Order: sequence, then C-alpha cells, then structure tokens
Amino acid sequence: MGNLLSWPASPSKWTGHTQAVTCLSYSPNGTRIVSGSDDKTIRIWDGESGTVVGEPLAGHNGAVNSVAYSPDARHITSGSSDRTIRIWDADTGVVVGGPLEGHIDWVRSVAYSPDGRYIISGSDDCTIRIWDTGTGAAIGGPLKGHTGSVSSVAYSPDQRRIISGSFDRTIRVWDTDTGVSVVGPLEGHTRPVSSVAYSPDGRYIISGSDDCTIRIWDAETGAAAAEPLEGHTQLVSSVAYSPDGRYIISGSSDRTIRIWDTNTSAAFGDTLKGHNGTVSSVVYSPDGRTIISGSFDHTIRTWDAKTGAAVGGSRDGHIGWVQSVAYSPDNRHIISGSDDCTIRVWDADTGAAVGNPLDGHTNSVSSVAYSPDGRTIISGSFDKTIRIWDADTGAAVGNPIDEHTDWVRSVAYSPDGRRIISGSDDRTIRIWDAKTGAAIGGPLDGHTQFVSSVAYSPDGRRIISGSRDCTIRMWDAETGTAVGGPLDEHTDWVRSVAYSPDGRHIISGSDDRTIRIWDAETGAAVRDPLVGHTYSVSSVAYSPDGRRIISGSFDRTIRIWDAETGAPAADPLEGHTEPVSSVVYSPDGRHITSGSGDATNRTWDAEASTKARKPLEGHPHPIRSIPHASDNTTRMWDASPSFSIRPSSGSPTQSGFCAKPDIDGWVRDSEDGLLYWVPHDCRRSVHSPALLTMPLSSPNRSVSLDFEDFAFGTSWTQIFQSTTS
Repeated sequence: MGNLLSWPASPSKWTGHTQAVTCLSYSPNGTRIVSGSDDKTIRIWDGESGTVVGEPLAGHNGAVNSVAYSPDARHITSGSSDRTIRIWDADTGVVVGGPLEGHIDWVRSVAYSPDGRYIISGSDDCTIRIWDTGTGAAIGGPLKGHTGSVSSVAYSPDQRRIISGSFDRTIRVWDTDTGVSVVGPLEGHTRPVSSVAYSPDGRYIISGSDDCTIRIWDAETGAAAAEPLEGHTQLVSSVAYSPDGRYIISGSSDRTIRIWDTNTSAAFGDTLKGHNGTVSSVVYSPDGRTIISGSFDHTIRTWDAKTGAAVGGSRDGHIGWVQSVAYSPDNRHIISGSDDCTIRVWDADTGAAVGNPLDGHTNSVSSVAYSPDGRTIISGSFDKTIRIWDADTGAAVGNPIDEHTDWVRSVAYSPDGRRIISGSDDRTIRIWDAKTGAAIGGPLDGHTQFVSSVAYSPDGRRIISGSRDCTIRMWDAETGTAVGGPLDEHTDWVRSVAYSPDGRHIISGSDDRTIRIWDAETGAAVRDPLVGHTYSVSSVAYSPDGRRIISGSFDRTIRIWDAETGAPAADPLEGHTEPVSSVVYSPDGRHITSGSGDATNRTWDAEASTKARKPLEGHPHPIRSIPHASDNTTRMWDASPSFSIRPSSGSPTQSGFCAKPDIDGWVRDSEDGLLYWVPHDCRRSVHSPALLTMPLSSPNRSVSLDFEDFAFGTSWTQIFQSTTS
C-alpha cells in the first residue's frame, strides 16, 4: 500500500461512452472493467479509480451488445450488431481473433468457457454457436431450438452445460459436447427472456424477463425452485449472482438495481437508484464487495454491495439528448437544455460547466434562450411549463408559467426583453409578460397541429411560428392577429423558423429535408429550396451579419449556406454521432454551437468550418419516445396503395420482413418510405419480427406494435371490426 494513508474512492459514475452502455464484465482479478456500447466501441476502465485505460477498442461496425473477459484475463471477446464476434488483447487493445463470422443477424450475447478454450454466442438468428478461441473456427453446427432471438448465453461452472435465454420466452439447457438440448425448454415467463446466469455452485439458473420478474430454476430438473421475484416495474434487462451465491442482482428499464436474498427470495436492502435510463447490465466484482451497472444514460456506476450506497463522489452533467442551445448576448456563456430535465451553463471559451445544473422541470427541456440583457434565462419543457431563471445565480425567478395544456416546444424573448413567446403542442402561441409571467391577451390560434418553433422579428413587430401542419404563420405582435396567409410550400413538418438580422427574410427548416427562404413582408418564397441534407432539418439560424445560414439535421451534420445565393458555403460539419437538434451562431459570428442526441454540445470555427474544441458532455437521458396525440393513441396509416416492409440488413423472417430499425431508427417500406421511427433507447427492444415493444419515458408504460395480422395496402379494410355491430 506504500505510504498513502487514504486511497481515493472510485467515482460513482464513469462517463466516456457517447451512447448507451450495453454490457459490462470484470476481469477475473477485479482490477479492470470492460464495457461495450451502442457507440460501437469497447472501453477498459481501472476498477479502482474509474479512469479509462488506453484508447477505446474500435473495429465493430455496429453496437457492441456483449463483452466478456477470458478466465486468464489476457483476452476480451465482444459480440455486435454487425453479426460478428471479435477477440481483443486485453493489454494492448489489438484484435487477435476474428471477426468470427457465421451468425446472420445481431450477436446479442457472448461468454467464455471456464477453461477459456471456447466462446459461445447467442444471436437474433435464433441460434447458439460455439467457437474455438485458438483458431476462431466454429465447432460443429449451430445449436437450434429457439424460435426467437437468443438474448443471453452462459456456461455452467463445470463446463458441461450451456444455458440460453430467448425472446421466445423460454430457457434451454444444452449438452456442451453433443449440442443437444437436455433440459427444457423452461417455461414460465410471459414475455421475452433477456438475461440468464448460473449460480456459482451450478445448482440453479436465474432468468430475467420483460415480464418484470426474475425466476430461479433447478439446473438439473428445470423445475421452478422458488416463486418469481417481483418488484421491478418495467422489464428486467440483466441478472447476476454474487460470487458466494447468497444474493442476486437485477437491473431494469425502471432505472433501478435490486438485490435479492437467495434464501428467502425477498428483496435485500433498498433499491439502488441513480441512473437516468434503462439499466442494461449489472455485475458483481470478483470479491463481491462492489456492484457495477451500465445504463442507456451512457454511464457506468459503482455501488457498495453491502450498503447499496454509490461509491465515491459523482461527476454530473448532460448525458442525453441536448434539445436546445443558445449563447449569452456577451458571448461568454452557452446554455443547453436536455432530456435530463435540466439546463446547463457552459464557459464559451473553455467549454467548462459553470455552476450546477438548473433543476426544476419534470420533463425534457425543449427550448432555452437568454434575455437580451443577459440577466435571465427562459426555458420551455414537455412538462407544459415555461420557467425563468436568474442567469448569475441559477435560481428560479417566480413561479412556473403553466397555462399551456400540452408540451412547450419553443420559447423566445422579444428584442426589448419585455415579452416572452411560446409555442406548444396545444397548437397555440402565447405571449407573456417577462417580468410578471402573466399572459398578455389570448392564445394565437390558427395552426392545426403542434407549434414547434417561434421567433420575434428584429423590430419586435412580428412573430413567426412553424408547425407540424407544414406551414409558417406570421402574427402581429401587438394584436395577435394573423398577418397574411400561411406560408405553405413545405411538404412536411416545419421544425425551425428564424428571421434574418435585418428582418427582411424568414428561413425555415423542415422534415422534407429542405431549408426555405421567404420574403418577410409578402410571404413569397425568395428562391428554390436549399437541398443537401439527407434527413429532417431540425434547426436553422442566420449569422449575425446575415451573410450565412446554418442548418442542423437528423443526418448528424451541420451545413453552412450562402444566404444570398443559397449555395453551400462550406463542406458539411461532421462529428456528432446522433441527430443534430439545435444550431446557433455566437454573437460575434466566429463560432457555431450545435446540440445533439449524442448528449454533447459541439463548438465549431465558423470560418474554418472545423471543430473549435472538444464536445461539452454531460446530459443524462436517452432519446425521448415517439410523440403521442392528445387522445393518448398511436395511429398507423397506409401511405401508399401497397407496400412491403424493407428487410433490415440481417436475417429473413417467417413473416417475410423484419421490424428492426435501420441505423437512423426508421423502419422503411420497400420503396424507402418511412413507416415509423424507433427512439434510440428503444431500438434494442425489438423482440421478434412480429412484435416491437418500446418502453416509454413514463413509468410503468410501454407501447407494443403487433404485426402478426399486419395488412398491406388497402387490405387493412378487411380486418376492421365495427364496434357498433
């Protein structure tokens, strides 16, 4: 121990991955932890300090779904959505084996045999495969029997058996030598099985399921050994035994970890809370003293296994979708609003967080803005409120403004700072007194769908709004009356609107992938739409001198355009790994800042079109769920006379299609048409070709789309059943 009298505690939260942390494994001696992520990388961490060891292990072309250390700690194996298994040198990070190819769909789980000579893998192709670690060759044919994705595999401690859990709701036990199913299927779960593990003595098997329960089975007979362990309120994603076999831990989409006593089957101690997303992986340290958990909130947390307390201090910050960014008028600070319900203030020069997050909203912060004098900040939220904050102290000023009846999507100050405007999913725009928070006049009505963006003209005389109804509307700021007709040349949702600095023009960005420029006086289109983005345009803004337009898109890029000609003024700015949700120029025009679903803000040199500094990292929530109508329904409409769902790059299915989303989250038809979008946090929950289950942000809720009776084209009328007959 040397002369150090007080060793530093490891931090309770480790950040580094840019997307969901999907899997974890301890090295056999407990000195290292390996993690895999949807960001396609593997990271190695010091088990004591929580610091990253070396560079990320990169090579997979898809999400890393499972990682494991070899028993001698010399190697790491990983399974990926790219359908391959790779073997890495644990010290150097160099690939020493693979890619091992043979599966025809996502590899969901990998594990080493106790003697380290073999690797097993489970896949969405419904099979288990055994591989020789020395040669990388497949041993025998695949183990077949499951009728759904194989989500989890493990060896028995004596290496004589293999267990597998599947989306077909069963667990199977296989003979290692013959590959024959010898026990099971073990039936009892009512939803997909997500995780399986052997007890250290090999006598029991545990399983976690989307039915929110953990079950314990006799490994020899397959009989239930206890009543289901109940307590989680959402799907159980990971289970593990303590090294001494006395406890079971479970991680869940309800964002908690629970500890269970194996003798009594009762919950032991308090529920462990701290993650802000699905807990995807849990594991005990080899000495049983520590629990580690990985989450869709992009972090790894460490817990004292005895007390359940988080170990060490916390390093907090944004770690989720950054919805909105804005500069302070003096150019010194940047603010960001996130799905983690907080607003953060950053030093514009250094990128360092300034003070603590501004807490108060109870749902995603969708829009933020500084007052013209820089003294206050306003924020709009999906909790249906607008809040005002003191920019110096971070304290809330007054009570929340809560007269909207649905999500608040956009907020802005008037140029003189006396008024605030807000746009909402209740389809209205409202004007508020910035000092008192009182409503000024009634709501501005006219849009037929939710209002996604609002802005004042530079002289404060006009308000513009963009809407899901595909139009832009202009309003008289004093009277609230509509000025002229709606600007209606976009063919899809208008997500963002802005005035030019001289007030002569309006720009708009849309889901039709274009930016349009309009004459602010007449409402006429000034020129052809600006085309270049390959997905929805989420945010647009003018440079302070009016010479440039910037746009952010779901294609993960920022583009710069010449405002006069409409031509691209630079190459696309690339670096974000998820959709870009917000873009803004600094007041001096020298920098561009962008916020993204990858949980970061990035700052770019506006002239050189290069990244000016490292990303500002910290927001903690996964991408939000699909928006719902006010009647609490989700509707699917046939967009063409007939279509077929395009297969994902992977496996054919019994239904003839796969509901698995593409990399951008969209499920498309065979003509590349968009059918529906799956949020990033839900894409891992595709359970079968016929059923897509997505956990929602609200506790105890999920939405399932059942495709067993999916009807194509106009044939949907054949399955309609009248409720009045």
